Amino acid sequence: MIKSQKDFFSGLMFTLVGAAFAWGATSYNIGTGARMGPGYFPLLLGIFLAVLGGCITFYSLIEHTEDGEPVGAFAWRPVVFILGANIVFGILLAGLPRFGIPPMGLIAAIYALVIIAGKAGDTFSLKESVILATVLSVGSYLAFIMLLKLQMPVWPTFITG
Repeated sequence: MIKSQKDFFSGLMFTLVGAAFAWGATSYNIGTGARMGPGYFPLLLGIFLAVLGGCITFYSLIEHTEDGEPVGAFAWRPVVFILGANIVFGILLAGLPRFGIPPMGLIAAIYALVIIAGKAGDTFSLKESVILATVLSVGSYLAFIMLLKLQMPVWPTFITG
């Protein structure tokens, strides 16, 4: 008997996603602990996630809650805004040459990502989003452009020429 629907279905989801990652990692070279291959970390992470999901699922069957914690309605708003923010980020960062949209660069993409994703929550503050986007932009510029020397557009092409 399921005593907590939320825990049961979230544990089941963790178990399935973890098992899928672990299974997918077996198609790569696993290697050993001393010489890790590209599939080593995804395999271990998938196993850990599957075990965690199994524990949560088991816990949902033995731990009694007041109302059984039923699963609520699907939250479409956060899904739409978070996915939309990532799509806009990709389009602004790289552009869409096929449709004549030039790259707008890393800074504009980060600002758009943070502001759009911020709308996914119950409360939205433009001031807080701009502050967060500024911190992320500076950090990303320092990490990716200055330290790692990655070649990507930082500013829109109409600014840099």
